[in-house]
Amino acid sequence: MGEKDLRYKSSGSCAGDWCDMSMKCRCRWRWGTPGFCSRCHDKSQHRTCFLSSTFIFFLTSILVLGAFGKLFAWLTFAPFEHEKYVYGAGCQPDNEGSWAIGFYRGSTPFSLRPTELEGLQSDKGSAWPVANPILTCASIKDPNNPSNFVADPFLFSQGTNLFVFFETKNTLTLQGDIGVAKSTDRGATWQFVGIALDEDWHLSYPFVFEHQGKIYMMPEGSKKGDLRLYHASNFPLQWSLVKVIIRRPLVDASIVEFDGLFWIFGSDSSRYGAVKNGELEIWYASSPLGPWKPHKRNPVHNVDKSVGARSAGRPFIWEGKLYRLGQDCGDTYGKRVRAFQVEILTPSKFQEVEVPLGIIEPSWKKGRYAWNGVRHHHLDVMRLSTGDWIAVMDGDRVPSGDRSARIALGSIGLLIVITLTFLVGLLYGFVRCADPSSRPHNAKKAETPVVWARPQLISPMYKAVARLQRSCPTIKGRIRVRTCRGCSLILFSLIVGIAFVCLVVSCLFGGNGVEEPYAVQGQFSQFTMVTMTYADRLWNLRMFVKHYSRCASVREIVVVWNKGVPPNPLRDFDSAVPVRIRVEPINSLNNRFKLDSLIKTRAVLELDDDIMMTCDDVERGFKAWRERPERLVGFYPRLVEGRPLEYRNERFARSRAGYNMILTGAAFMDIDMAFPLYWSDENEKGRAIVDELFNCEDILMNFILGNRTESQPVEYVHPSWALDTSKLSNAAISRDTKVHYNKRTNCLLRFSQLYGKLPLKKVEFHSRADGWDY
Repeated sequence: MGEKDLRYKSSGSCAGDWCDMSMKCRCRWRWGTPGFCSRCHDKSQHRTCFLSSTFIFFLTSILVLGAFGKLFAWLTFAPFEHEKYVYGAGCQPDNEGSWAIGFYRGSTPFSLRPTELEGLQSDKGSAWPVANPILTCASIKDPNNPSNFVADPFLFSQGTNLFVFFETKNTLTLQGDIGVAKSTDRGATWQFVGIALDEDWHLSYPFVFEHQGKIYMMPEGSKKGDLRLYHASNFPLQWSLVKVIIRRPLVDASIVEFDGLFWIFGSDSSRYGAVKNGELEIWYASSPLGPWKPHKRNPVHNVDKSVGARSAGRPFIWEGKLYRLGQDCGDTYGKRVRAFQVEILTPSKFQEVEVPLGIIEPSWKKGRYAWNGVRHHHLDVMRLSTGDWIAVMDGDRVPSGDRSARIALGSIGLLIVITLTFLVGLLYGFVRCADPSSRPHNAKKAETPVVWARPQLISPMYKAVARLQRSCPTIKGRIRVRTCRGCSLILFSLIVGIAFVCLVVSCLFGGNGVEEPYAVQGQFSQFTMVTMTYADRLWNLRMFVKHYSRCASVREIVVVWNKGVPPNPLRDFDSAVPVRIRVEPINSLNNRFKLDSLIKTRAVLELDDDIMMTCDDVERGFKAWRERPERLVGFYPRLVEGRPLEYRNERFARSRAGYNMILTGAAFMDIDMAFPLYWSDENEKGRAIVDELFNCEDILMNFILGNRTESQPVEYVHPSWALDTSKLSNAAISRDTKVHYNKRTNCLLRFSQLYGKLPLKKVEFHSRADGWDY
């Protein structure tokens, strides 16, 4: 052996990239050697080094990126699982969507408005007003027939009772069944009655109608290959097959009587050359029982799926003219409903023209945050004996195939993260892939290379990696960890990796990414947001409006403008709900609780414009208030005690394990109760103190409500996180904490002189069964 070879052995090094594994090596981390352990810096008898640079690099990458992924989940995911996923087996993620059903009213079929705009109210669940949707997957309480979604609703009136028949996709069988719900109060509240029809095949589109005193149902059962007619043997839950009326797999078939004949509009995608969701056929007969004859021009439509050929509900007659509803399936299945006026309809001719649908639906601006913000594909209208029109329409907050798209996108993101991590490690030398052809001739057979991929696995991937390894020396020579270029590249790679990790977490673990509202006793409702500000905080207000207007239950945002030139609500804000600027002549904190007859909801969320929290936190607070509407429900607890009384922060309340006050800068209250009390004559002196100190309007409200009841007047809901943006601005009355707290302590003393001792009783944290007040 030559002198050079002896020198290698004596130093415990290697020939080329191959370790002499016959010598004893001890792995030791060396920060200055990125390729550490790919050569034997120390002696070892092990075949591989456990603490190799490759192992430590990948472990560090997993820990760092995982930490950022967990932080992202903490910031964006709700801390509590939504209640509809907790109870029962239903409401599971479904690739077809999360369809729900809403109720509408109007003077004509082309001026329908959602139930929340009609002012229907229900004391059940403090729904003031009742809001859509009226039926969701959570409405199906039958444990044997849990539902993933409800869709395709049809109305039926019997006396003073209203019924809705609809498709419910069974969570267990993944098959459509026909369910039915009932309302006894003009559509304000609905109760699930049961499963009306369940066959061995998929059922949907339960077209229900009455003919010669009998009630019939013609559901879609195209999987069976025909169209069947059923009769109600015991309405509404027992149905018997009458006959097969058409031996064709018609989809979304509807019957209408017009010009002395009965007409069926339906689609048959099995027809040769038929365009899916773009084909329409017409059949006619002298009776709903048949025999049915095909239209001479069938298919009357075989066009692009966005045109609206496929039926989207019951055809109806208004002012002597026939109208047909069709589905626009252009961007996604069931994107929207389109209306057509039928101008010519005979056994041999058909002609129609599109007309405006005319539905007023503010929630469509909210996108995914609204129950029907992304698509709606079915509408059923009915005229009441009073002459008014009612309707039911289904809607969804996600497009068709959303679950598959999220899984695919998350998987691609995960692959990019893995690839990026590997490439960074390769470029810096933390990952080394040995090429079998580079093995030295004098290496012993017992010598085993420490490699990322085993040489014996000769695969296309290994060959590509080895080829990349051979092409890297030039790059690796220029990129060093301790150089500016090396640090910049690592920082850039880290930022890109974090971005894709957030994408992966959102797609694979974040569900549909929607912060949904919470029902109380099966009812949804809405509230009005009231915030108080002035010209110096306009930048803050814009961010406030854009964020909170997307929350599902927000109906309107009222801005109490105390000082300066008011903004233009249409031009200056990106809002999904109406924004109303209420200009006040006097700059007073009492304006926060000023009586406002234009507010149409009893629930009001008073929220400072410098507080940002998630929509889920807001929705949880709204649910807690609806359960006890006489209470002040908010997100910032305080404990006021001692002699004399002293104002302290939340940490003091936590240290005493309880609270007796809620700050109204972020609190729900009943406008019909709290506002009149605040402005009563007996509280005039308290309001004067608020004006004198320009502070403490929230403390005064707590005193007023506490004096009104002997029961618990306040309740706390813990936000998952909240950001106080006033710290980023000089325009805040509470910026100097010490001065602010001294003023509030002064308020406590003066209010105590007016109202006696603080009437609020201490409430312990962790008193709610759902744990929301942790």
